[in-house]
Amino acid sequence: MTLYSLPNNPVPEGAIEGEITARDGVRLRFARFMPEGKAKGTVALFSGRCEFIEKYFEVVRELRSRGFAVALLDWRGQGGSQHLLRNRLKGHVTRFSDYLLDLEAFAREVLLPDCPPPHFALAHSMGGSILLSSVLEGQRWFDRMVLSAPMLGLDSVPFEGIVRPTATVLSHIGFARAFVPGGRGRSLARLKFEGNPLTSDRGRFDRTHALVTAYPQLDLGAPTIGWLAGAYSTMAELTHPDVIPRIRQPLLIIAAGGERLVSNKAIEHFSARLIAGAHVVVPASRHELLMERDIFRAQFWAAFDAFIPGTPI
Repeated sequence: MTLYSLPNNPVPEGAIEGEITARDGVRLRFARFMPEGKAKGTVALFSGRCEFIEKYFEVVRELRSRGFAVALLDWRGQGGSQHLLRNRLKGHVTRFSDYLLDLEAFAREVLLPDCPPPHFALAHSMGGSILLSSVLEGQRWFDRMVLSAPMLGLDSVPFEGIVRPTATVLSHIGFARAFVPGGRGRSLARLKFEGNPLTSDRGRFDRTHALVTAYPQLDLGAPTIGWLAGAYSTMAELTHPDVIPRIRQPLLIIAAGGERLVSNKAIEHFSARLIAGAHVVVPASRHELLMERDIFRAQFWAAFDAFIPGTPI
């Protein structure tokens, strides 16, 4: 499968890209990169909703400079992986647990056979909730995890007390594949920098915009009602007080102090009850910590380097 390039966002050298198939037949795009010299291990990089491998080329280079191999996956329904509906802009998944099939296929067919151990995970937003769900399912693919602004609650949905049960009901009665109300016509290509909740870095914002403009197959729009209902169900399970102590995976959560999309209150509630986890906040940063200005990214990488063995201190 193809990795897409721009002059200011070239494909890192030595890329190995390909396609794997999940147990339910969905085709998934992956890429992996080796560092120069002997690898200290592998960081598997998992994106959030609407994201894709090319958006993280800069991060790939930063991880390789630390001596790590890097492996990435496009979740089903986005990026270069198979989209599930005729309208490719619809962010949809049949069941939220289907993302675990993507993770399993990636781990068994890419990570374990081709990526040097030890294995670490770096997951953003929706990717973080998927990895936490995998831990609850008894899957232990990674020695340590770093979760960037994990999706454990949503601050971007008004009247959540009404929206959540409504989405569940509508999903069950046949509207699961419909856009969430107001979602038609929304896409990454139409998002404006001014007032955006993702990043305060104009250059990195414009880079993502240029990618989805040049390669519209990477673009994605609003989620479907079915996706939203599944997300709410997963978040409720992950943040239940009886469930959190069952997560024994060593992990570091890095939250954005200027968050407007996911719930920092839910992240704090979750982190305070972890058995083997730590919680760091980057003040004033917006949601996409790794796409933010360098002053915020430096704080992120300092926390990452202190937590992941083998990184420079």
